[in-house]
Parts: sequence; structure tokens; C-alpha cells
Amino acid sequence: MLQAMLIAPDAEELAIVAVVLQRVGCNVLRSNSLDKAVDKWGTTPLDLIVLCYDGRVVLDQIHRLRGMTEVPLAVIGDAIPEAHHVALLDAGVDLVILRPFSARLLRAQTRALLRRASGMPLATLPVLTVGAVSLDPAGRTVEVHGSPAKRLTQLEFRLMYTLMMHAGQILSPQQLVERVWGYDDDKDRDLVRGLVRRLRTKIEPDPRHPVLLVTHPGVGYAFMPEGSGGT
Repeated sequence: MLQAMLIAPDAEELAIVAVVLQRVGCNVLRSNSLDKAVDKWGTTPLDLIVLCYDGRVVLDQIHRLRGMTEVPLAVIGDAIPEAHHVALLDAGVDLVILRPFSARLLRAQTRALLRRASGMPLATLPVLTVGAVSLDPAGRTVEVHGSPAKRLTQLEFRLMYTLMMHAGQILSPQQLVERVWGYDDDKDRDLVRGLVRRLRTKIEPDPRHPVLLVTHPGVGYAFMPEGSGGT
């Protein structure tokens, strides 16, 4: 069964949207705040996130969510100016739903969103080997110099795949945001920095002194395959 995280401060709306999600085949994890929801994500893989909000600007929350996961994200809110709607989509929201909404239409929109997401399997990509590093899309795992395979999150995999496909090249934070998160925003250096730090704990012999995923201060990051021969 699919897992959906529903974040809604209003109890009545939370109950209504939960029923809709259940009818499209989701087990619904409920929360009235983003902070509480984040605590549950470490052990629970998600297929969908629905965030309801009360009209306040939520771009910071969207950026925070996209820093943790790339699963389909729907936002439910009040009528907003076109510029705000565009800003939400540019920040990584897949679907914006305005109140008042139809439960029937919400159900159909959610089905379509999940259908599109399921049509992009990683398993169709071949195993990528550069130097002594092997990346397996089917299992979403990475092996370094024959060490046991380590599981990557979807964002970690995207970052590793992007860097390995451009081995030896320096990619700027803006380029990485566009290729890993799927949108263009030059303000998200912290997203990249955090993801790089997490990935290094899985591929580097000593994450404090990286030799594979190297920082070029003020410029960007590069995957250096010659560093994979070390111990």
C-alpha cells in the first residue's frame, strides 16, 4: 500500500483529505505540523506528501521539504495571486489545489500525480561504474572500492548519479539544484551543502577529509574518480 503524509493544521480539513487519500489506496500518516511530520520520515518511506496551509507564505516549508525528499508534493491553500502560484511550482510543488475544492476532483488529481510518479522507475538505468565506485539504480545502492553496498535516498542517488556522469567536472550549486531537485533557484546552496554532507558519510573513507566528492570553494562540487582508489 502507498504511504502518504498529510500535514494539516485544521482538524476538519485533515479528516476530509485523509478520506480522499485512503480512497486512492494510500495509508495516511497524519500530522498538524511540519515539524512533527519530519520526525516520522526517517523510518517511513513516503509516496506522496500533501501540505494544507492557511494562506501564509509557505515557500520556506516547501524548500525544507524538497531538501529532504523528491516524492510527489501537493499543496492545498486559499486563492493566491498568480505570482505566488508560480513561485510554489518553481519551488518544487507538483500540484497546487485551491479552496474550495471538490473531493472528487482532488481524488482524480491525486491519482494522476501518483501515476506520473510511478512511470519513472530508476531500474531502467544501467549500473554506472566510474573508477572504483559503482552505482546501482535498481537497488539505489553505491559501492566504493569493493566495500559493502550502501543504500541511498532518492536525492542522494540523484546527486551521486549527476556527479558521476560529470566525473572530474565542477558543477555549481545552481546546476545541482536544477538537476537533482528539478527546479532552478540560485538561493538553495544550503540544500546542496546538506545533501553533499549526508552523501559523504556513505561514500567517503573519512567524511571530514573528502577525496571523492570534493568542494571547490565559491565554485561548486566535483566527483573525483581517482580518489576512489584510496583506502
